[in-house]
Amino acid sequence: MDVQNPSAPPRAQSRVPGKNHPHRRPHAGIVHDNTRHATRFTVIGNHLAQHAELSGLVIGLAVYIQSLPAGAPADIKTLAARFPEGSARIAAALRELEAHGYLRRTRERTPAGRIVTRTVSCNQPGAPREAAAPAIRRAAPDKPAPRKLLPAVPRPAYPSPSLLQTATELLAGLRRQDPRLLLSTADTEHLAPGGVAAWLEREVTPTAVRHALTADLPPEDPRRPAALLAHRLAAQLPPPPPIRAPAPALDVRHPLQTCDGCDRAFRSPAPGRCRDCRTPSPASP
Repeated sequence: MDVQNPSAPPRAQSRVPGKNHPHRRPHAGIVHDNTRHATRFTVIGNHLAQHAELSGLVIGLAVYIQSLPAGAPADIKTLAARFPEGSARIAAALRELEAHGYLRRTRERTPAGRIVTRTVSCNQPGAPREAAAPAIRRAAPDKPAPRKLLPAVPRPAYPSPSLLQTATELLAGLRRQDPRLLLSTADTEHLAPGGVAAWLEREVTPTAVRHALTADLPPEDPRRPAALLAHRLAAQLPPPPPIRAPAPALDVRHPLQTCDGCDRAFRSPAPGRCRDCRTPSPASP
């Protein structure tokens, strides 16, 4: 029969899970409480969710577009109605996604003859689009197509700093009238000293130039607004103003003189005889 020894030390107990180091503080930072999704979920890559260059608005808009079903509208008007941001910020975000490869927009003509914009959402930019010839794609990756030059625009005959400043301010303000006319610095440097300055030099007011550039724009989003503006500046250039004739010289009133022949007063720049005294009489020999 075993006899317990009250003087023996008790057996060491194992640590209770979850109570190890009770005085240690929990680690700082995010703690995930994840539940596996079975339906209605979208797989988003960390290259988008943690993109170092894109803003929160742009990342969120990209996530929303990737979650849409095929065929859902994703144009500026629809997205601006869905989110509190205005059309200008939505349009700028779409261009930023397009520049980073998360979006492709092309203009296509429907069988009915209507031109529509087709939007393609890319969940992994730079990935091969076709399964064929993967080795060739790894050896020679796709390069972005070279940016097409803008159409030529008329040049002013005598550009001045004030004329160029007015032209630049006019182009920068177009986006406030239509968010689709947001121009880059390079586009502005091409259009301001050329087309807009040439119009202003021909005595066209800034208001008239602004109306010519923004009136009757196509309903769909222009693929390249600067090219559209360059075409209008060249095709609708008004003629130069007519050359004004010099003003006629004013009649000069000479001072009064006293005629040396008849003592009558007459106007002349110098003393002498009046017209009657200078003209011989028909009766004189």
